[in-house]
Amino acid sequence: MWSYFLRRLLLSVPTVLGAVTLVFFVMRVVPGDPVALLIPPDTPGPSTAAVAARIRHEFGFDRPLYEQYAVYLRQMASGDFGRSIRQNTLVSADLGFRVPNTLELGIPAFVLSVVLGIVLGTVSAVRRGTWMDGAAMASALFGVSVPDFWLALMLILALALWVPLLPPSGWGGPAYTGAGLRHLILPAVVLAFGSAGALARYTRSSMLEVINHDYVRTARAKGLRESAVILRHVLRTSLPTIITLLGLGFGRVLGGTVIVETVFGWPGVGRYLVSGINGRDYPVVQATVLLVAVSFVMANLLTDLTLAYVDPRIKYQ
Repeated sequence: MWSYFLRRLLLSVPTVLGAVTLVFFVMRVVPGDPVALLIPPDTPGPSTAAVAARIRHEFGFDRPLYEQYAVYLRQMASGDFGRSIRQNTLVSADLGFRVPNTLELGIPAFVLSVVLGIVLGTVSAVRRGTWMDGAAMASALFGVSVPDFWLALMLILALALWVPLLPPSGWGGPAYTGAGLRHLILPAVVLAFGSAGALARYTRSSMLEVINHDYVRTARAKGLRESAVILRHVLRTSLPTIITLLGLGFGRVLGGTVIVETVFGWPGVGRYLVSGINGRDYPVVQATVLLVAVSFVMANLLTDLTLAYVDPRIKYQ
């Protein structure tokens, strides 16, 4: 197991390196100059070029691109993500504040998506052909189809403006406080909805493949309760498919934080990435993409290890 884990970990290094390398070069070829955003608007015209040259030298932008890339890799290897161009703060310190906020939003959203997806998919498979099946699959299709930003705006309009039950945006503090929980509900629901819909559809399909197998009929013939048959035999057999989807669902939740945090003004990693892109803040974008890429890789690795543990047919190779 440990050899498999280490081998997979080593194989993930080129993936992460490729992602951060792509972002490094793309950020430097897209239109927009971060130096121009740093020049004070009241700077006299003749002094603008001198101020721009000083800023470029300060951040190393006057060096050849390959030298900038080498410096970036060396700093990244030592855990130094540089300073924000716009804020002049350590990127590692900014991420240290924002990562817990994103986890505070992402973990409840992921758990909610898992619970909703498995419950809807199970109910739909057990009650196939009934109105419950139709309602569950219609909800799942709606969750998969509707954009996160549209759903977020509709919920804000309905539950924060028309019926002022919840705050429309912002972070109210830790989730264990009343204000923090009220601010968490809307973004967590929006973030969970799409993943829950996809998980519900695949759970239903996976369970329908096994629900009429001989061993399931034998379990019913032995007098087991229907709930025990569904949980112990049908749902358990479908676990490999569900676990695979959970890994993909984590990635969708992580990617969805970019939109949801921006719409709801949540001070997390996703909003930090958007602000870095808008401000051409190279160190912010590079560090955030690195963090997201590592999270994706670790989620996929954990999914593979869990699959090998729950399914004896899968062997460590």
